[in-house]
Order: sequence, then structure tokens, then C-alpha cells
Amino acid sequence: MKVYGITNCNTVKKALDWFKANDVIYEFHDFKKLGISQEKLQEWDSKAGYEKFLNKQGLTWKQLAPATKDSIRTREDALQLLQQKTSMIKRPVIEDGDFLFFGFDEAAYQSHFKR
Repeated sequence: MKVYGITNCNTVKKALDWFKANDVIYEFHDFKKLGISQEKLQEWDSKAGYEKFLNKQGLTWKQLAPATKDSIRTREDALQLLQQKTSMIKRPVIEDGDFLFFGFDEAAYQSHFKR
């Protein structure tokens, strides 16, 4: 299983704490240190749609210039921006086989990992 995020994100911290408390083994991918490939973003988009992981509630989106926000007209535009500004990806991203989840939801984690 792989967890994508940034270490100083409170939501990521909650998820990692939950995994540790529930003995779920994971590999961590830090967006800030390692970035994210266009191929990975395209994979997530094909599985979930980029709208699911483009975080428009976060500070990074809110601080974008209106012209930049307005320039997001296509999937390719969105994925390119997400690759440049990884802080706009909803965190954490959980990949476990076919399970792909964005954000922290204890009930969803419980359902998936406590089978």
C-alpha cells in the first residue's frame, strides 16, 4: 500500500496515525520531496476523475490568480497544474490494489482495511 501526501498536513497526519494504530503497513510518498509524475496523475484521473482530487477548498487553490483558475479548461490543464502545485492534490491519496481513496475518512478506512 502507498500513501501520498505531505508530512506537515494535518489530514495526512491523522491518516498515518490511524494506520499506525491499526497496524496497517504503508509506504509514504512525499509530494514536496518527490513530486508526482504526470503518468500517476493520469492514472488517478482515469480511475476517479481529476475533480475528485483537485482540492479547491485548500489555501493553494484560493491563492491562485483568477486568470490561472480560469485557465483550467481541460483535464490536461488541471493535471499540469496539479503536477506543478502538488499542494492542490487532496490528501492523503491512498493506493492499495484497486482501492484508491482521497482524504481521511475513518469509516472508509475501517471498511477497507479491517476486512
